[in-house]
Amino acid sequence: MFDEVKKSIQWGRETLTLETGKVARQADGSVIATLGETSVMANVTFAKEPKPGQDFFPLTVHYQEKYYAAGKIPGGFFKREARPTEKETLTARLIDRPCRPLFAPGFKNEVLVMCTVLSHDLVNDPDIVAMIAASAALTISGVPFMGPIGAARVGFANGEYVLNPDVADMDNLRGNPEQRLDLVVAGTKDAVMMVESEAYELTEEEMLGAVKFGHEQMQPVIDLIIDLAEDAAKEPFDFQSPDYSELYQRVKSLGEEGMRAAYAIIDKSDRRDAIQAVRETIVAGLNETELADANLGSALKKLESGILRGDIIRGGARIDGRDNRTVRPIDSEVGILPRTHGSALFTRGETQALVVTTLGTGDDEQIIDALHGNSRSNFLLHYNFPPYSVGEVGRVGSPGRREIGHGKLAWRALQAVLPAATDFPYTIRVVSEITESNGSSSMASVCGGSLSMMDAGVPLKAPVAGVAMGLVLEDGDNWAVLTDILGDEDHLGDMDFKVAGTENGITSLQMDIKVQGITPAIMEQALAQAKDGRLHILSEMSKALTEGRREFSAHAPRIETMTIPTDKIREVIGSGGKVIREIVETSGAKVDINDDGTIKIASANADSIKKAYDMIYSIVAEPEEGKIYTGKVVKLVDFGAFVNFFGKRDGLVHVSQISGKRLQHPNEVLKEGQEVKVKLLGFDDRGKVRLGMKMVDQETGEEITEPKKEDAQAE
Repeated sequence: MFDEVKKSIQWGRETLTLETGKVARQADGSVIATLGETSVMANVTFAKEPKPGQDFFPLTVHYQEKYYAAGKIPGGFFKREARPTEKETLTARLIDRPCRPLFAPGFKNEVLVMCTVLSHDLVNDPDIVAMIAASAALTISGVPFMGPIGAARVGFANGEYVLNPDVADMDNLRGNPEQRLDLVVAGTKDAVMMVESEAYELTEEEMLGAVKFGHEQMQPVIDLIIDLAEDAAKEPFDFQSPDYSELYQRVKSLGEEGMRAAYAIIDKSDRRDAIQAVRETIVAGLNETELADANLGSALKKLESGILRGDIIRGGARIDGRDNRTVRPIDSEVGILPRTHGSALFTRGETQALVVTTLGTGDDEQIIDALHGNSRSNFLLHYNFPPYSVGEVGRVGSPGRREIGHGKLAWRALQAVLPAATDFPYTIRVVSEITESNGSSSMASVCGGSLSMMDAGVPLKAPVAGVAMGLVLEDGDNWAVLTDILGDEDHLGDMDFKVAGTENGITSLQMDIKVQGITPAIMEQALAQAKDGRLHILSEMSKALTEGRREFSAHAPRIETMTIPTDKIREVIGSGGKVIREIVETSGAKVDINDDGTIKIASANADSIKKAYDMIYSIVAEPEEGKIYTGKVVKLVDFGAFVNFFGKRDGLVHVSQISGKRLQHPNEVLKEGQEVKVKLLGFDDRGKVRLGMKMVDQETGEEITEPKKEDAQAE
């Protein structure tokens, strides 16, 4: 009934298995990949002919985490997986980015890749398994895919690279000083296609070493996929890349001169208008057959690409007149919004980010419901890319994959320099509003985010800057690496290589390749140029701020942290929360209590924080013998007065300890409800508190010292 094919290898500490032929047999390609006890099913289907008039490649990748895979039921009111989580969106992008460039040129049939997590052992992250499963499913499907690709995760601990570290090791790297890297790399047999990483100030050499290590370690996986395909692959789909050379020559003859003049215009909007005018001129010169050719869009793009790329390879100036290493002019401003906690406007050429930082309390932390368990995050970064930023109209809705991906890249770059939560007990939210874009807006978000947090008073370990690198590769041997690429250079170039970090090292690296991989030599030069660019940008940013401000905004909350014994937590909360509610209502401060005894007291008013602190301290602290306290008389009896002096603790002031003169009854000098100053004299045999008043100045609260004998004799 089933024509099963199953292949396995030992990969690192685990067994990697690929199997096909039993499940989802109507898909063009279906593979279940299993690493340890983590299993992901990838299914590939593709249309057998393109839609008429379609001039782009419609590849769609979905990655779905099913909660049953980890023996969980989804949280919230709706007990069903709904809109994609951030992790699902980011993983779908991880799969898409290295696969997309490997489809045959000119292939425009719709392709759907769906990856579903079936089992998760809470040790092996399913994202790497999904990338391998998708690669295998594409390879056996018959679609014109020039793979396969392999993938691997790389950690870096104690100076050693680690293949596919456990989920727990990669979770919250900021709180795990042993691990300094979370890097995902994908590539073919010969070259690297994609890199995504979160790092803790690694050097360029260490990062390059991690990429090389990951590429070496994925080679057995590529061999395994090839082995599977030899037994299970379907017949290749009959597809020949279209030959539109005649159409291209016609387009070139009509528009090369005008297009070259258009690309010589420095201003983006003027250049865009000129390019559109040349396109219209070309179209006006074509006959009906040429206009109906589905490859017209490709021919126009090839003309633009040839002009831009050819000039750069020949050593000429770039579109805006720069050489290959120069960063565009930079302007940085901070504190530009009066009511926000921190703000910055970062402008680099025609790319601009308005970045705002808000400080919150523990209540503002994000609760993340994931397969491997719930967690909380006190650092949020959200990136918005409205249509007006590129002078266009368009639909505005919820964040798309691009916004989520760019925001996560900036998050990775910045979170490496955040202070420990114990040192800075705030929830930090950074929002980047892209107001102009012509080049890397994610790297502008990194620069603006760093300045914005420093403006808010966040004590970063060091400022962070980012720069986007590009590549023009011709005939394999002729190539040029470009620093701080423009939008057109990204669109028509071969690489988008983003590097962010401090003066001391890299905190994030992302690379996407549009050709079939790059060599270590190209990557090494890109990293070297990126370092020069990053240091230059940091220097320009320092003109605005070099470290976090000493004072918070008047509108930001203040948070003070205290730690109490865990056995006292119940006393602070009280029956049904009665005590903690009284503290909050009386002080006006917000109070968060953690299970480990850490208490965060937040308010914009310092007096409110002190009042709440004192109320909590009086509950959990023990009174100290010999110390003077302010108390209130709660009851008078013949032999003395009971005084409430420490939280809810009462003590007895014996009638002989009330005044320096002899009293018949305490009511001669005291009344119930009166505030008094008392000294803790000690405890009797039964543990009862003994207090005294006569040795304390009731006006100042200072202890009265006995006069020296010689002074008394003189008197």
